[in-house]
Amino acid sequence: MSVLYIAHRMPWPPDRGDKIRSYHMLRWMAERAPVHVAAFVDQLDDWKYAEALEAVTASTILEPRTVPMWKAGLRALARGRPVSLAAFDSPSMKRRIARLVKRERIETIYVFSSQMAQYVPKRFSGRVVMDFVDVDSAKFERYGAEGSGPMAWINRREARLLADYERTVAQRANASLFVSAAEAALFRRRSGAERVKAVGNGIDLDRFDPEAVDIAPLTDRPAGPLIVFTGQMDYRPNIEAVESFTAAVMPQLRTQFPHVSFAIVGRAPAPEVKALAKHDGVIVTGEVPDTRSWLAAADFVVAPLRIARGVQNKVLEAMAMGRPVLASAAAFEGIDADAGTHLEVAKTPAEEEELAAGLLADPARRAAMGRAARAHVAQRYRWDTQLAPLGELLGLSEARAVEAPA
Repeated sequence: MSVLYIAHRMPWPPDRGDKIRSYHMLRWMAERAPVHVAAFVDQLDDWKYAEALEAVTASTILEPRTVPMWKAGLRALARGRPVSLAAFDSPSMKRRIARLVKRERIETIYVFSSQMAQYVPKRFSGRVVMDFVDVDSAKFERYGAEGSGPMAWINRREARLLADYERTVAQRANASLFVSAAEAALFRRRSGAERVKAVGNGIDLDRFDPEAVDIAPLTDRPAGPLIVFTGQMDYRPNIEAVESFTAAVMPQLRTQFPHVSFAIVGRAPAPEVKALAKHDGVIVTGEVPDTRSWLAAADFVVAPLRIARGVQNKVLEAMAMGRPVLASAAAFEGIDADAGTHLEVAKTPAEEEELAAGLLADPARRAAMGRAARAHVAQRYRWDTQLAPLGELLGLSEARAVEAPA
């Protein structure tokens, strides 16, 4: 059986949240069936991985995504469509996918991210599995409710149109997947869809291992206690998280622990993130060779997100590295773990400050929580365990004797 895998970003390399999931989904499928991939490339550096992707797939269709958001917004307004769809609209991609489906006699189409459902040929009669990952319309609803002015209107419009589109896509799909049971339940309530399942994210336990020999020591580690946040730093929820932690938590912490540092680790920091480096004790690294070096050096890791959907990979990675984690309630929502044992969970910035101070004051508790976190993730979040339900959903059997992505 041949599978067509359609993704909004090239599923290689696994270096950010959505690509981590899409990469492992592809790896799992490629071990069991010939997989054709159609995806956009939005990072110039990713083109150098095209050959590695082609080595493990039956064929690839890759296109650069060059439409600026302002132009996508104008097109969306003119056509009454969600901006999310207009931003990924490509007539040439549609033609190439249609030809491939006909030529290769594709039996199953796996769609990663709702923007790409527009590429399923209208007359396709095979199996369609839609991996929404998160309920995107709910995210825009919250942006619209919390904002003001023109952007709030745009976000409310996007939420409304995207919710209608999500319902239509779910009606067409044989199965709609979400990254957590909470997201799946939310979508059922909002859409009335019935063929909805949760297929969670996993963690690469060999890579995210505190004992891994290829983790380079952090040579420029600050002398005092170190708190770390990791993420793509031009992503709005991440920006808001570090702004909040810097403003609401760090000043109070530094009155008790004058030498504590807060490192914001991640590529493409937005101007407002770079500006945080002017605050005492705040470090903005930009892109680093290996985030594991910072995780390994951290006294604990924070995920103080105010808006979060699904499962936060940054939380699983830190737990796998044996680091204690302090997460907001939003970041904790999709994580199957026990608050107070495997990680700390705060409902408000005031609770974040209190729990952060407690962790800084108690090295033994930090060590015990880190060990418990690693053990729990190793038991609960292996990729093969998480992806096992795909066999029945996609009609795929045991792994084939083929090379899979490294």
